[in-house]
Amino acid sequence: MISSTKHDVIIIGSGPGGEGAAMKAAKEGKNVAVIERYVEVGGACTHWTTIPSKALRHAIQRYTEAKNNPLLAATMAGIELDFPALVRTAESVVEQQARMRRSFYERNRVPVIHGTARMVDPHTVAVTDEHGAVEQHQADYIVVATGARPYRPADVDFSHPRIFDSDSVLNMRTTPRSITIYGAGIVGCEYASIFRGLDIKVNLVNVRDKLLSFLDDEIIDALSYHLRDQGVLIRHNEEQDHVEALDDCVVMHLKSGKKVRSDVLLWANGRTGNSADLGLEALGVRITSRGQIEVNSSYQTALPHIYAVGDVVGYPSLASAAYDQGRFAATHLVHGRSDFILVQFVPTGIYTSPEISCVGQTERELTEAKVPYEVGHAMFRSLARAQIMGSPVGMLKILFHRESLALLGVHCFGLQASEIIHIGQAILTQAPPANSLQYFVNTTFNYPTMAEAYRVAALNGLNRVF
Repeated sequence: MISSTKHDVIIIGSGPGGEGAAMKAAKEGKNVAVIERYVEVGGACTHWTTIPSKALRHAIQRYTEAKNNPLLAATMAGIELDFPALVRTAESVVEQQARMRRSFYERNRVPVIHGTARMVDPHTVAVTDEHGAVEQHQADYIVVATGARPYRPADVDFSHPRIFDSDSVLNMRTTPRSITIYGAGIVGCEYASIFRGLDIKVNLVNVRDKLLSFLDDEIIDALSYHLRDQGVLIRHNEEQDHVEALDDCVVMHLKSGKKVRSDVLLWANGRTGNSADLGLEALGVRITSRGQIEVNSSYQTALPHIYAVGDVVGYPSLASAAYDQGRFAATHLVHGRSDFILVQFVPTGIYTSPEISCVGQTERELTEAKVPYEVGHAMFRSLARAQIMGSPVGMLKILFHRESLALLGVHCFGLQASEIIHIGQAILTQAPPANSLQYFVNTTFNYPTMAEAYRVAALNGLNRVF
């Protein structure tokens, strides 16, 4: 006989979305249990995507800075970085994150049940552990926070030792001399920077006509220029026909007739929601062809007591947003309503080298909407802090209304872009007249800092208006 345990709330998945929901529901006094199929909590964000890739990037950046420092150049001569060794350094950060996240559940007395979850009926989840034993858990409410995984087309052999996706690339046991990255989205561009920082030849194959088309055109142009300047070969408007995996290399055959040969292939074209095999469709929960669960504004599925949050519901597919979605869903299931929604202006951080961050509207969007806007620029090469740090590449760009001076968008490229953007976000979200460009003109910033770029860009913009 299969044992059954009753809870108020069951959360499937312990990534940012699941953690946000679990912590909120537990602090509201609910009896919460979390089901996690992996041996540690934290989800893909902690173990395969965000944390390890950013730790890799940081280590490579420090190496590059040291190599280019005249005082250290002689010491660095002949030193070559090893990709597997870099992954091991990232593992220490992953372990710290997992340990910290595990303590959150322990401190809030939320049991983590390890195993694979599947819905038996609308209120019952069967959990199968690694030995095949099955336990049933019942709950009044269920939150699905199972995340997403890299999309794997059936005609590409991912079992081949030279073919990877953005999860399995961390298992690469050698440092290749060349790599082809198929897909030039955020993941593809970030890994192009990472591998180029290791002096690996990089072919970046883009299925579209430009990189990251959701960005402002000026930022797209800057990213393309600097990737090429670093030695990345970008091929736009190309689609793979088939992949030929050999003992000593991988050959990607493109529909244009080109053949791209490299030591390894990194497939980085799309992600799929982890909704398969959960038994949700049999209950009437609607799921898209990309595995994403359809929800309403309160993150309820077609069954109101079953919620879904995070990457498994699709856009915006950000760890920061997933955590908030989890909190909002838990608030709704506890109180029957939630006055909280994701902020209108969610910032995007892209950890290429140099990095990119943006919030608000682009010039293209404002032009199409016939909004009378103006532009203010601050070039990092003119900032004392950037000069001191030897990082002159980059700019801060502010878009604002010509008449009201209301902030409309902020776009940043270069050193600490993902940190700098939050100042603009804070002003952008204020109600008029507090969201004015004048805030940056009339505010005293620490000197020398990167944040000073806001004052420089604001004054530059005002000079175009008055």
